[in-house]
This record gives sequence, structure tokens and C-alpha cells, in this order.
Amino acid sequence: MSSPSSVKQYLACWFQLGKRVVANNGQKTIAPGTVLRGNGYSQDFEECWQYLQSSESGDCYLEGTHETIADLMSDRWEITECGRCDMPIPMRSKGIPAECCPCHDLPSWPNNSLPLPRVPVNTQSYLRDLNDRLLEKARSQRNGDRQEELPLCWRESLTRSR
Repeated sequence: MSSPSSVKQYLACWFQLGKRVVANNGQKTIAPGTVLRGNGYSQDFEECWQYLQSSESGDCYLEGTHETIADLMSDRWEITECGRCDMPIPMRSKGIPAECCPCHDLPSWPNNSLPLPRVPVNTQSYLRDLNDRLLEKARSQRNGDRQEELPLCWRESLTRSR
């Protein structure tokens, strides 16, 4: 089952490649001006996401696909990676898969010389987790006196701290 957060991430990635959402039963297309802002989603994207979840948006779907946003949040669908372009795509939990990846109508995609679209990253949290893992590795190696496996700068630092 696709969670609302995975559908939100799916849309955020495709919006970054210029895709839009067809809303109001095909009457209009919408896309936020910006998707990411700092460590999170932009206000423009958040407003778009709220609108897409509301009843006033009607049936809405990503351009180039047929699965509605409401369908994607049901237990019949899950979000996975495309084998061709590594972008998120909807996949039926059971039964016949979706017809194609939303990238099928993007002539310049996949483009491996460009970074893939991404979801927001809390850099402080990411760096804190990385630091914690490195410190834990250093502690376990210091306790086991296996410093030869550490980088030279860490071995010198640990030797001075003893």
C-alpha cells in the first residue's frame, strides 16, 4: 500500500522534472513553482499537495499516467523505482502493472549526467547520524585496539587522546 507520504514524494520528484498534475477531471493542470525549500517542501508545493487531497480537485493524476492520486493511496498500489530511470513509479500490488513510467514522454530522460530529483533532506539530522556512526565505529575499534583499520587522521587523533 502506498502511504500518503510516498505519493507526496512521488509527485515531488516528477514535479522537479516539469511534470504537472491534471486536475478537476481534466479541466486544468497544476504544478508548483518550486518544490523544495531548504530542508523541506516549499509552501507552493504544500498548497498544491493539500489541494490534490481535497474533494475540490476531483479526479487528478500525473501527466502521462492514468492512475489517480486517490487510487495511488489505496492498498492496490505501491510506489517503487522505475527499472529504466530510477524515478518513483506506481506499481499495482496485485495484477497487471501500470502501462508505462511517467518518463516515457520526456525525450531527454533519463539523463545520467544530471542529478536525480530528490525529496527534502534534513542536513543537520543527516550529518548528526553520520557523526554518531563514525564515533561509534571509532569507539568500538579503540576498545578492540584495531586502529589499523581506521584512517590515518583518526588513528593519530585517538593516539593523542590516550
